[in-house]
Amino acid sequence: MKNIINIASLLLLLGSLKVLAVPYQLTTLAEDLNYPWSLAFLPDNSMLLTERTGKLKHLSAAGELLAAVAPGLPQLYVAAQGGLLEVLLPDTFEQNQQLLLSYVCGDADANTLCLATARWQQQQLTDIKLIFKAEPYRQGAAHYGGRMLQLPDGSILLTLGDGFDYREQAQNPANHLGKIVRLNPDGSIPADNPFALQGGYAPQIYSLGHRNVQGIVLDRVTQQLYSHEHGPRGGDELNIIVPGQNYGWPVATRGIDYTGARVSPFRQYPGMVEPIWHWSPSIAPAGMTLYQGGLFLDWQGDLFITALAGKALHQLVMENGKVVTEQLLLTELNSRLRDVRTGPDGALYVLTDSASGKLLRLTPAQPSGD
Repeated sequence: MKNIINIASLLLLLGSLKVLAVPYQLTTLAEDLNYPWSLAFLPDNSMLLTERTGKLKHLSAAGELLAAVAPGLPQLYVAAQGGLLEVLLPDTFEQNQQLLLSYVCGDADANTLCLATARWQQQQLTDIKLIFKAEPYRQGAAHYGGRMLQLPDGSILLTLGDGFDYREQAQNPANHLGKIVRLNPDGSIPADNPFALQGGYAPQIYSLGHRNVQGIVLDRVTQQLYSHEHGPRGGDELNIIVPGQNYGWPVATRGIDYTGARVSPFRQYPGMVEPIWHWSPSIAPAGMTLYQGGLFLDWQGDLFITALAGKALHQLVMENGKVVTEQLLLTELNSRLRDVRTGPDGALYVLTDSASGKLLRLTPAQPSGD
C-alpha cells in the first residue's frame, strides 16, 4: 500500500532558523527492504536496488518486486558496515548489459573493498568478474567507502574508507586506504591518473586524505566534482574533488575522537584542501545527488544528501560552487536515510536505513482542489 503525505520543510539560513514552505508528496514505493544501500535506474525506468545483507533486487517503476537474487560475489563478507554496497550502470549498459558492484570481500580477520563486473540478463547476474581489490586487507568491519561514479571519459571513480582503526594510512600514498581511486571499466589503470607514473604512489589514486567518503557526484554542467565524508565526532565534510589533491584526514579536521581526545591540533594544513561545507555535530552523510530533474524547477543544481545520524534529507542550495543555504527535509520520519537519487522522471528517490527499510519517492504536492 502506498502512503502519500503532504509536508512542509524547514530552511536553515546561515545559522538562523527560517521557515520556508516547500510542499511535496512522499510516496512509499517499497517496504521490508533489508538494509537497502543503493539504487540504479534501468533503461525501462525499473530499478536495481542493493541490500547490504547480500541481495540485489529488481523493482518496477512503481516499486513492485520483480526479482531478488543473491549475486554470488566472490568472498562476500557481510558484517556491521560490510556487505553488498553500490550498483552502478555505466553508459554502455544498454549495449552490453554490464554493471558494476562494490562489496566487501574476505572475512573477519582480513577483508577489504572489492569491485566486480557482471551482466544483468533475464533477471540474473552472469559473468561475474573481480576487477579490483583495495590493498591492504584489514580487520574490523567499518569505513569501506564503496560509492562509485562514472566520469564523462568513461572511467570510474571508487571511494575507499580508511578502515577506522587505520586512519594514518589515509596519508600513505602507497596504499588505497582513505583514497578515491580512478579505474577503467575493466579495472585497469588510466594512463593519465595523477600518480600513474610517480614512484611510491598507488597508481590508481585520484585523491587522498579521506576518512570515509559516502557520496560522490559530478555537476555535468560545470564539471565540478563533489564528495562528502564522515568525520569522527563532528567534522563531516563536503569537498570539491580535484585530481591529485590531499584532503587532510587525519592531519587536518574539525572533528574530535570518539573518546573526546583531539585527533589533530590542525583544522587547516598547508598543501591540504579545506572543505567547502562541514557539519558539527556530525550528521553522518550517506548518499548524495545533484538535482537536475524537471519536477522541482527551483531546485536545479542543488545537492541533496541523506543523513544517517542526522535523520534528514539535507538540501544544499548551491551558487557558483558554494553552499548558500541548507534546508532540512523528511525530519518528521525520524529515520536514518541511506541513499538519494534523481529518477528519470525528475522525482527524488530515498532509501531508509534499517532491517525493514523503505524506498520513498518525493514529488511536488498536488493542489488540494479546495
